[in-house]
This record gives sequence, C-alpha cells and structure tokens, in this order.
Amino acid sequence: MRQPSPRLERPDAWGTSRASRLFPGWWLAHADLHNHTRLSDGAGDPRLAFASMREAGLDVAALTDHSRWASAFLNVRKAPGWTGIDARAWRQTIDLAEAANADGEFVALHGFEWSHAAYGHMNVWNSQGFTDPLRTAPTMSRFWRWLERNGADGLAGFNHPGTGRLRFAGFAYQPVHAQRLVSLELFNKLEEYLFKDTDRGGQSPLCQCLNAGWRVGLLGVTDEHGADWGRPDGKGRAGLWVRELTRAGVLEALSARRFFASRVKGLRLDAALTSLAGGDPPRRARMGTAVAHPGGPVRIEVDLDRGQAWQGRRLNLQVLRPGERLPALAATMDVTLPGPQDPVASLELDLDPADGDWVVLRVTDPADPPDPRAPGEWARLGRGIAYTSPFWLERP
Repeated sequence: MRQPSPRLERPDAWGTSRASRLFPGWWLAHADLHNHTRLSDGAGDPRLAFASMREAGLDVAALTDHSRWASAFLNVRKAPGWTGIDARAWRQTIDLAEAANADGEFVALHGFEWSHAAYGHMNVWNSQGFTDPLRTAPTMSRFWRWLERNGADGLAGFNHPGTGRLRFAGFAYQPVHAQRLVSLELFNKLEEYLFKDTDRGGQSPLCQCLNAGWRVGLLGVTDEHGADWGRPDGKGRAGLWVRELTRAGVLEALSARRFFASRVKGLRLDAALTSLAGGDPPRRARMGTAVAHPGGPVRIEVDLDRGQAWQGRRLNLQVLRPGERLPALAATMDVTLPGPQDPVASLELDLDPADGDWVVLRVTDPADPPDPRAPGEWARLGRGIAYTSPFWLERP
C-alpha cells in the first residue's frame, strides 16, 4: 500500500485523527475550494491568500476569483477588479498556485468563478483557460460549450445554488459534462442551502440538482471575500479522502466524489452503505459511488469524530432520500461521538431504488438552533453541520 504524505500521518490542527476507520489506507485532507481576493471583488492581497489558509490548518485551498465581463477591456488596459478577472489576473492566479503548491504538505489549486447574474455561479478548477459570462452570453449553453471545447482539462461545480433566479437553467442535465461536473455547494459562508427558497414554496437545490440526474458530491466552502482566509469559524469547508496529499491526489478525490461538506473545523466524516439484499459477498459502497441494490435492507456505517474536544457530544444522523420540495427523511438516529477505540455508528433500514436513486447522510447538532426556514421535524433536528456526498442505488 502506498505510504501517505507525512502531513497525513499526524492528527490535524484540531487534534482529530485523519485515518478512516471504515476504509483503511485513506486519509482526511481539509479543504476550502472557493476563495476571493482583490483580483476580483475580494478585499485581500492575493499574494497572501494561500499562506493564510495553510497557516489556518487547511491542507488544500483554491483561489477562484470571479469572472464577469472584464473581457470588454480586450486586455488593452487592466480591468477593474469588480468586473472580474482578466488575462493578467488569470495568469497571476495560476502563478500563485504554482508557487504555493508543496506536494506532501499543502495543495494549492487555481480556478475561477463564472458569475452570471441570472443563471448563477460555477467554479472551474485547474483549467488552463478561463471564460466569463460576457464571452458566453446570452444563454448558459454557451458556457457548457466552452467547458466542453476549451475547459476540458478542468473540473467544475455548482456554487451557492439560488444566487441566479434561473438556477443553472433548472439544473438541466448535460450528459457530456457528467464526469467533470463534480460538486454542489451546500454550505457557503454561514448559510446552509438545503432550505434555500423552500419557505417560499420553492424546491431544495439538493433535490433539484440530484433529481435532474447530476451525480455530484457535496461541498462546504467559505467563499471568503475578506483578508482572513481560512480563519473564520462556522463557515463551510470540505473534507477530502485521499491516499496522498498531492495535486493529483486531490483532483482524483474530487473526480471520485470522495468528499464531504462541513462547517466545523476538524470534523472527520466517512460513510459506507452495504446492500444486504442477496449478493455474496454483500455489496459495499463508499460515499460518492454507486452500489448495486435490488431493494430491501441496507446497512449504513458512519465514522464521525471531532477529537477529544467533542468526545461524548450527542449529534443526530439523518438519511435523506429523493423528495420534491425537500428530501424525504428515511431515518434519523442519535449518535454520541466516540473515543478512538469505540465502534463506528451503524443502522439498518430498507431502501427501494424505485423511490429514487440517491441517498445522502446529514449530520446535525440538536443543541444548536436550526435554520429558521426548517419546517416541522427538520426544525427539531437542530443545526446542520455536515453532509456526505451521495450514494447512488443501481438495480443489479
């Protein structure tokens, strides 16, 4: 088995072990993949951003300044930051990521945030080129064509869903981008997007996206616009499960949807779903992957930890299934955070692929107040603090 990067062999900055108790040989890297500087509409010097995030305990970070309509200046003169990045700013973003990247210790990614007032915002990471809404106007299909023809070397994700009134053209599914469209933000800054617009009769972005057919993982991000990158508490972040702390290892984890969304620093979350309906041996899957399941009983196992500081803390685990306005709550279970030798939490329940193909696990803290938009039983579960990427049920 390949040895992990030295940083991964040590507990993280908050004292939590990085080793998965469900899948030995995989290690947790803490990430923030959505940050801004004054290259667009942020307040901070881009030359300081990666160092700030590394010092704050992050293992992986990305700069993703907005692209808007700086191309109107045709690179004749430097575009004002509020118009988004131009070619000069894009080259600087790449150069800063290259200088900050240190395989084995810290992974730095470059990216941009395609920022359309009507359709919404999307991140693209690790592409050599960039575009903006002015060059891909007037419809979102122009952006999809750019991503296919010019951005094929990058990975993309849906950002803070609901910013644009058209919400990515209703999350209209694009099969050609199914593999490289890897993420949906559910925590952005201080907000949880599960309930976005549902208090006004709208559909949860989680349901709208996954029901449309996208197989995306779930991200938390700070979307930092200040100059204290990586430091504020309570903002979103992500956990990636990697074998090595390298740029290649991080991009592979993103492509595999092997990550979770959190807004608690130092949280470790891993999950497995095993079909118990026939099959020899039982079919077991990790979050972000598909599992053959004809219907019937499954076992869900969860490795959840926050180090000694949270030992004995009671949280709640929910199993979310497809729904129209909000997901269906298939099961809920109280979980007490363990010591290092305690078994992982597990539950068994029946799941039928006929009810929809996706399964998401959500973790809440009942001691904290819920989202004010949370209705009924959702409100009684407390504040959302983490999501696994989905599992997908497939009939054998």
